[in-house]
Amino acid sequence: MTDTLTPAVADTPTPTPVPTILCVDDEPSILSALRRLFRAKGFQVRVAESGQAGLDLLASESVDLVISDMRMPEMDGVVFLEQVRQRWPDTMRLLLTGYADITSIMGAINRGEIYRYIAKPWDDNDIILIVRGALQQRAMEQEQLRLQALVRLQNDELKTLNASLEIKVAERTAELKHTNSALQGANEQLKNNFITSIKIFTSLIELRNSRLAGHSRRVADLARRLAQRLGLGNKPAQEVFVAGLLHNIGKVGFDDDMLTTPVVMLNTRQLQAYRRHPVDAAQLLLPLPELKGAADIIAAQLERFDGAGYPDQLTGPHIPLGARILLVASDYDSLQIGTMAQRKLDPAQAQAAIVQGSGKRYDPSVVAALVALMGESDAVANSPAEQRTETSVRARDLGAGMVLARDLITPSGLLMLTAGHVLDDAVIRKIMDFEKSLNLKLMVEVESVPPC
Repeated sequence: MTDTLTPAVADTPTPTPVPTILCVDDEPSILSALRRLFRAKGFQVRVAESGQAGLDLLASESVDLVISDMRMPEMDGVVFLEQVRQRWPDTMRLLLTGYADITSIMGAINRGEIYRYIAKPWDDNDIILIVRGALQQRAMEQEQLRLQALVRLQNDELKTLNASLEIKVAERTAELKHTNSALQGANEQLKNNFITSIKIFTSLIELRNSRLAGHSRRVADLARRLAQRLGLGNKPAQEVFVAGLLHNIGKVGFDDDMLTTPVVMLNTRQLQAYRRHPVDAAQLLLPLPELKGAADIIAAQLERFDGAGYPDQLTGPHIPLGARILLVASDYDSLQIGTMAQRKLDPAQAQAAIVQGSGKRYDPSVVAALVALMGESDAVANSPAEQRTETSVRARDLGAGMVLARDLITPSGLLMLTAGHVLDDAVIRKIMDFEKSLNLKLMVEVESVPPC
């Protein structure tokens, strides 16, 4: 019989790896007892009867956790664990000792940086709990390192994007400073590029959960319309729009279970993490001073009108108006895609839920603006086709010079082209090739051309 457990056949293509434990002791009976105990709990077990044998095994394969006896001939547990720490620092280390030698135990703690020590004879339940705790600690540390690297990468990408945009603005200004109209056109184009980049970044985040596809763009569009309805100027309305695009970036550290679980079904620990995501998002945006307005809105998006929200329990007008708008827009869409409640609501039910929370969770003025806006949308949807300003066109019927009336989104939620893009023959061919490769029938919204 070998020491390797045969992995069970999994339904998913990437099953969770079974943790591997290495037990090192010069007493075969101890090794046999540990092997039986851990195998029964589903772990893979390796054994070595000396410190050198343990080092040789570690050099040949990956091990998650090492349990070493204190007293062994030739190389004791302190020396062995110290070498493990130096050569494989990510491997968790436990000390098994059968005598109360505080000096030796302190040596193992200081030189080997062990996680815990276990006294012989051990209690089976206790040692299993200690091992699971150590493995969980290792997983959390590795996940933290991964997320820190991811956040640093995203911050670097945003800084690079910002620097690139500033350079382009400066170049355009120098080239076209004698023509005011040309300068305004260049600045507008750069602004559109920035928003497009944010949309692309947001769509990458949403790839982790299919239900989130398009959520941020819908929230941003609705938030901007609500801001305009409430009389906000162009700059505040734009900040609300950008906040809507980025309001979920604080969830980048959530595990897949949290992303797929409706808010009302989160446990206490998950709910605490969920309530921190607005502040985490604001911290991610801190290196970009031009996004400070959007970051302030995002940080307060879970504040409630009645003061029972997070993180600061602000009330009524003390909550930034942009945050009050963002909460209504986000909840309205979340209720429909099933990320808040246990079931998805249709638009009318989602609106009714928002109205029911008016004065408690939501600002009554923002709720009234939503109701009025949805009424106008219904009227436009039911208007004669000749009064509309956009037309649905099959990809094969597109022509050069047509202008996109809406963002062109793939069925998986990825952004292909932004609204306002002027189509040419090359872009049309790419759209048709994409449609053919996935056997789709895309409908593209283009601006209607008034009859001559």
